[in-house]
Amino acid sequence: MITAKQFGKTADGKTVTAYTLHDGQSSMTVLDLGGIVQQILIPDKNGNLTDVILGYQTVSEYENNGGYLGALIGRFGNRIGKGKLVIDGKEYNLYLNDRGNHLHGGKIGFNKKIWNASIEGDRLKLQLLSPDMEENYPGNLNVEVVYSFRNGEWKIEYRAMSDKKTCVNLTNHAYFNLNGEGNGDVLNHLMQIDCDFITPTSPTMIPEGGYRAVKGTAFDFNTPKEIGKDIDADDTDLKQGNGYDHCHVLKNKCGEYVKYAEVKSPVTGIVMECFTDMPAVQFYAGNGLSQKGKSGTYVKRGGFCLETQAIPNNVNVPEYAEKGSSILGAGEEYRFHAAYRFTAK
Repeated sequence: MITAKQFGKTADGKTVTAYTLHDGQSSMTVLDLGGIVQQILIPDKNGNLTDVILGYQTVSEYENNGGYLGALIGRFGNRIGKGKLVIDGKEYNLYLNDRGNHLHGGKIGFNKKIWNASIEGDRLKLQLLSPDMEENYPGNLNVEVVYSFRNGEWKIEYRAMSDKKTCVNLTNHAYFNLNGEGNGDVLNHLMQIDCDFITPTSPTMIPEGGYRAVKGTAFDFNTPKEIGKDIDADDTDLKQGNGYDHCHVLKNKCGEYVKYAEVKSPVTGIVMECFTDMPAVQFYAGNGLSQKGKSGTYVKRGGFCLETQAIPNNVNVPEYAEKGSSILGAGEEYRFHAAYRFTAK
C-alpha cells in the first residue's frame, strides 16, 4: 500500500508530496522532489523501529543544504573530469561544480527537480523529461525510476531513452546509518564488498585510468571489517578523499544482477544486503557530513553511501567504458537495477 500527503512547498511555491510505501511494520517515504528517499523505518533486533536514512524534515532544508541526501542523481552520477564530454567528435562542455570538474549532473541536477509521480499498485513510478542541452547534455532524455518496498527490500529500477546520442549514469545518493540516523558515526558498521579493484584518482578525485588492487590495502572489504578500521590509514588515495570516497569495481559483469555487499550494525543488529547489475559502486563514508538532520546533528562520517553506477569519468577513459559505457545511443534503452534488503539479527 502507498499513501500520499503534502510534505511542503518549494521556495517558488511548488507543492512537494511525500509518498509512503508500507510493508507491514516497515515503511519507506519518498518525495517527488528529487526522488528523495526521506525515511526508511526498519525493526531492529528487539523490534524497535529504526530510521536508517539520513535526511531532513522540511523542503527548505533539502533545497538549501548540500550532500544530495537520499536523492536521485543525473544525468551523470559522480564525476566527469574537467566537464569534458565528447560524442562523435563533438565536444560538450559541462558545468564545473566540483574543483574544476562536473559532479552529479551539474548546476541543477535531477536531485532538484519535481518528478512526475504515479502509484501503480505497490510501486511508485517517477518520471522526468530532461530537455535537449539541459546542463549542456545533448538529447531529450526521458527518465523513469520505479521504487518498490516489499519484504524489507527497497528496489530501484532505472530506465532512460534519448532522441540523440548522449550519456547517462543514474544512481541514488542515500546515506545509511544502521545504528539509526543521527545516532553518531558509522565507523562500527561491519562491511563486506565483493571487489578486487578500485579506480585510483587524481587529487580532485577524478579516475583517469588504471586499476588498483585492493588486496592488502585499506580498501579491501572482501572479508567483513569495520568501516573505521583502516579509514585513516597512511594511504594516498584515502588522504585525497579524506577517507573512503572511491569507486569499487565489482566482480560481476555489467548487466549481471548479483549481491555485491553486506553491512551490519552491531548496535541494532540491522543487516543491509546490496544488489545490482551495474559494474561499480561508489563507497562514500560521509567524510563531509556536518549539518543538522532529522533528529539532530549529523557528525562527520555519520552515514555511508553505496551508489551503484558505471565507473566515473568512463566517457573519457576507454578502459573504464569497457566495463560498462555511459554513452547511450539515440533510441537505445538504458536499464539497470539496484536493491537494498533489510533484516535484523
